[in-house]
Amino acid sequence: MTSIHPENVYTTQEAQDYLKISMSTMKRLLKKGILRANKIGGQYRILGRELLRLVSPEIEEHAVRVYQKVKRKTKATIEHW
Repeated sequence: MTSIHPENVYTTQEAQDYLKISMSTMKRLLKKGILRANKIGGQYRILGRELLRLVSPEIEEHAVRVYQKVKRKTKATIEHW
């Protein structure tokens, strides 16, 4: 597999192949705005820098922090029951 170039433009199928995700996951990422893309001629086009941003360690760290925050909040709520 070749590397993702920040300035290249990728189709949803190419992005799926790079990210190793299903079509339903791709649709969910696009719909929720997690993966930004432009719609051209009825099809999405995704910049390489968006794919790189999605798999960057900063995004993963942010997801872990959010998860830990929700976990602590849920645990505190359950303790009061």
